[in-house]
Amino acid sequence: MDTPHAPPPPAPGRIGLLLTGGGARAAYQMGVLKAIARIGREAGAPRSSPYQVIAGTSAGAINAAALACQADRFDAAVSEVVDIWSQFRSEQVYRTDSLGIIRTGAPWLTMMSFGWALHRWRRARPHSLLDNSPLEALLLRMVRFDRLPRLMADGHLHALAVTASSYSSGEHVTFYECHEDIAPWTRSQRLAVRTRLGVRHLLASAAIPFVFPATSLPVHERVGWFGDGSMRQAAPISPAVHLGAERVLIVGAGRMHEPPGGHLEISGYPSVAQIAGHALSNIFLDALAVDIERLQRINSTLALLSPEALARTPLRPIEALVIAPSQRLDDLAGKHLDSLPRTVRALLRGVGVSGQGDTARGAALASYLLFESGYTRELIALGEADAQAKRNEVRAFFGWDRRAGALAATPRQAVEPPPETARLTSSSRT
Repeated sequence: MDTPHAPPPPAPGRIGLLLTGGGARAAYQMGVLKAIARIGREAGAPRSSPYQVIAGTSAGAINAAALACQADRFDAAVSEVVDIWSQFRSEQVYRTDSLGIIRTGAPWLTMMSFGWALHRWRRARPHSLLDNSPLEALLLRMVRFDRLPRLMADGHLHALAVTASSYSSGEHVTFYECHEDIAPWTRSQRLAVRTRLGVRHLLASAAIPFVFPATSLPVHERVGWFGDGSMRQAAPISPAVHLGAERVLIVGAGRMHEPPGGHLEISGYPSVAQIAGHALSNIFLDALAVDIERLQRINSTLALLSPEALARTPLRPIEALVIAPSQRLDDLAGKHLDSLPRTVRALLRGVGVSGQGDTARGAALASYLLFESGYTRELIALGEADAQAKRNEVRAFFGWDRRAGALAATPRQAVEPPPETARLTSSSRT
């Protein structure tokens, strides 16, 4: 185990890390961070965390919290979380045994088929398709929230934010913990709550709608029920900016634009799984793409202002480096459907997930639930490749290209991303 490292000296432009949602797709994020850590080591960068602000949503919140709670040994933390994702099994996240599936999935599918007319289903009221109680046990071992106050007091971390969506009030809530006095903010249908973060915040943030049950959390004087933070998340980048980040590394969990020519469509009426997968893509991907475009427009507008006018506006330019998958994760998931436990495959067949590889149906839905090592390792490898393809931009973003000739004698990889990826992952500078 690596020993803790001293916090780095303050650098111009506080760096934030934003990890978005996507269930099992979040393994991709760890591949990106693994490659960036390697690029930093090659450049002679400090071994401590380069991210002063860390924000996460859904499964990205789990990665964010696990890394934030080990900000004093960040490289080692990245390796440990990568190892967890590399060895994942679905039973670590949700119950896959026959009894567990019967208690959750079977009643839920029956309710979908026959409605609430049957009196016994009124009494049973199944809460979700799957029981994610194993995830709580994993998070208690994986995330050391008790370390956060000391890490922040010692300067290893400025703030950590976890977002969730309230079924009770309809608001999007950012729960955050910090050492300095950062006032909460309120916007239309979204607000921030300063609190001591814990495992329940992660369970709430990662509760994919319909798939995992809601979690109760206190907000001020009331207790509400919360689900996945990607729902109604109009401004995913906002929490990192409010908490003081001036540069933000954004790691997505799905393609933001399709390549020219589109994707081969499967004929016939769409199954529940296909519709659910489409809805989840809307929840997890669309808001981020829109927010990135908004950030770029604001940066372009601010660049036109005079120094005097810029000083009079509360807005400020935010540099963002975005790295997102260069391949369709639905297609990758289609190759690994058979790795799911038999009980889960049977359950998903009930909503239309079937086939294998290029002929798979409903793979988009399965891509969020495929917590199996074959799939997660492929996602990690893709994340590493995509980050490595942006090596020069990564070094420029972190300022590692200005360090003493650490890379001068090292041949650079001649790896270029495809044109579409280059457009999505370019940093916006002002």
